[in-house]
Amino acid sequence: MKYQRTLVNKNEVIIESAYDSFHPEISGRYAIDMIFSGSADYTASNRDLTLFSENFIFFNQQTSYTKRINSPSKVRSMSVLFDPEFVSDFEYSRTAKDSILLDDPENNRKEAPVFVEAIYPLQGNMKFNMLHLKKHIDEGSTDSLMLSSYLEHCLINYYEIYHSEVISREASLKFLSHTTKSEILRRLSIARDYIISNYNKNICLEDIAKIACLSVNHFLRTFKQAYQQSPHQFLTSIRLQQAKYFLRNTNYPINEIVDIVGFECPSSFIRLFRNSFQVTPGQYR
Repeated sequence: MKYQRTLVNKNEVIIESAYDSFHPEISGRYAIDMIFSGSADYTASNRDLTLFSENFIFFNQQTSYTKRINSPSKVRSMSVLFDPEFVSDFEYSRTAKDSILLDDPENNRKEAPVFVEAIYPLQGNMKFNMLHLKKHIDEGSTDSLMLSSYLEHCLINYYEIYHSEVISREASLKFLSHTTKSEILRRLSIARDYIISNYNKNICLEDIAKIACLSVNHFLRTFKQAYQQSPHQFLTSIRLQQAKYFLRNTNYPINEIVDIVGFECPSSFIRLFRNSFQVTPGQYR
């Protein structure tokens, strides 16, 4: 087991490689947890979540969560824990007018932002930035300015993802009340996380709607408004992305990957994969 903690001013980066580990009741800081290989189980706000390879999850500072790794293969993960003051200052610098920032750069009345907690794919600029941060820490860098710059870019990347995955989707919901839109999207995010956490299992529509505290028809309608696809289409896309990961990073036979990601028929999987990515699974590998 490898467990490495790096302090960057009041922030902290934890890199872990383990087969078995348990971290109970983590709280007090904003957290971005990511998995590079394998999976980890989380419990937060009475929700059981599973974070799989090439995904990350965000937690607010007041959320208490537990992380557990129990795997036959090594799980590589990284946690970025942000000091609340660092995030509040970042939020203030983005939202306040330049004249106010000049006159009152240390505003002591800065409010701590609260985000919709959800699972997101680790890709694009966020993945690029996090892999470089990990590389520098693995190499033993103690350059506080450089590491702080990576953490700032991590927040920039997260805000961009949050705007596209939460703010924009909230705006697409066809309700007049902003409060109603926010609450509906919060519930849809819970359902979405449930689908991601259980993508390789046989889950039914009624269970997903129940998790979201919505009727089945209301859930179907609002999910499609927010994500421009049905829950079944979303589940299929997650399974296909995980299949790509296993094809790229393991030597598992295709039939075994089909079982791992939750598809039932190898021939249907191959046809669906080819239609989605214009290559067969064998060609992709």
